Amino acid sequence: MTLLTHVLACLFGMGSWVAINGMWVELPLIVPEIPEGWYLPSYLTVLIQMANVGPLFVTLMHRFRPGKLDERPVIYSIVVLGVVATFLLAFFWKHTVPLAGATHSVPLLVLCFLLSVVDCTSSVTFLPFMMRLGPQYLTTYFVGEGVSGLVPAVVALVQGVGVVHCRNATVASLANGTLGASGELQAQYQPANFSAQVFFLFLSAMMVVCLAAFLLLNHHPAVARERKCEQYFNGGLAEEKSQGEDQALSLSHRPQEEKPMISSPDSHGRARRSSFGTGFYSGPEVAFIFVVLAWVNALTNAVLPSVQSYSCLPYGNQAYHLAATMAAVANPVACFIAMFLPLRSLVLIGLLTIVGTGFGTYIMAMATLSPCPLLVHSASGTILIVIAWVLFVLTLSYVKVIIGVILRDEGHSALVWCGAVVQLGSMLGALSMFPLVSVYGLFKSGDPCNTKCTK
Repeated sequence: MTLLTHVLACLFGMGSWVAINGMWVELPLIVPEIPEGWYLPSYLTVLIQMANVGPLFVTLMHRFRPGKLDERPVIYSIVVLGVVATFLLAFFWKHTVPLAGATHSVPLLVLCFLLSVVDCTSSVTFLPFMMRLGPQYLTTYFVGEGVSGLVPAVVALVQGVGVVHCRNATVASLANGTLGASGELQAQYQPANFSAQVFFLFLSAMMVVCLAAFLLLNHHPAVARERKCEQYFNGGLAEEKSQGEDQALSLSHRPQEEKPMISSPDSHGRARRSSFGTGFYSGPEVAFIFVVLAWVNALTNAVLPSVQSYSCLPYGNQAYHLAATMAAVANPVACFIAMFLPLRSLVLIGLLTIVGTGFGTYIMAMATLSPCPLLVHSASGTILIVIAWVLFVLTLSYVKVIIGVILRDEGHSALVWCGAVVQLGSMLGALSMFPLVSVYGLFKSGDPCNTKCTK
């Protein structure tokens, strides 16, 4: 029965960001068919930030009307919306509408906005819902959240999205008043193995699986026996009554060295170090946790993904796909490591954040040097950029999971704020990178077949 609950928690987590992750990996197939072209990623970034109205509403409700908002109806609503929106996307993504003297992909943009609302709102509803289950299932949920990026990436690889072959082409050139011919390599994108419509129907099926998992987590008898007492949710009074129980539960799940001694006179009523959660962490420690959480999510969800193609494509199309796929695998792997080795030391969290940021700095440096980064013509350069991406995602994903586990022990409201800070960090990262990439064009992409760099 415990295994069943773990599987359901993982499938539930898979629905958190699968729709938007699927949109990103499908862009090379969508862009040539719509009037917006490669401006679509910029539009998608703006739509995702506009969709933060959902998390903002949920967070304000918890702040000013604590205990009044039940996550379950909200989750049902957004998951059903995700099912419907991905299904409609399969049939209407190519449709255009005349607007302001030009044609635009209005159905595509509207449906992308709705999917962004679904995924952004999941950050502040899925996590608090996991408070209803035992603490061991939170890490499984994070595994599912990581898989929500891996599964669309693997399906896109099978689909053959963005696969480029370099072929000889004859180019006419005018030299010295005569028409000559010179041969050069030309990038040719291969047709996909199946259409974007099939891919979007697959995403819709993924959302149906998420909905089914959520239904079973709420109503399956086996899960009910695993479920934590829900009285914390029945109004603010019940939450206050259970505060002592939550504190005891929190302490019982901390590392051995952090538990108070049995003989200690305040083992049942330890002095609170702050007003946050159980009071186990002091104010500066809480601030440190949330700053790290925002920083890590800014890097992993916005800053580095926006330059992934610039950092990898100079080393070849294979390096790009290898880095993207292995980085997607590294996310659930980090969650598995956290499941069996949940080290909650704030010092370790700080060190891992510094290490992960170091790998991110190397990736950003290579993107800045594009189309001629270091070791661009050598196998060692390809190996280094792939390893950098894997270790970057691995270390910072571990940090995110451990912070989630820490905040889970601090109570329901802590997980709400956890989701809000995740969205805040991602938003700040996206807003900082958007002008650099899309407005000022500070990053240059090379031709995968004809870029010439000195060794």
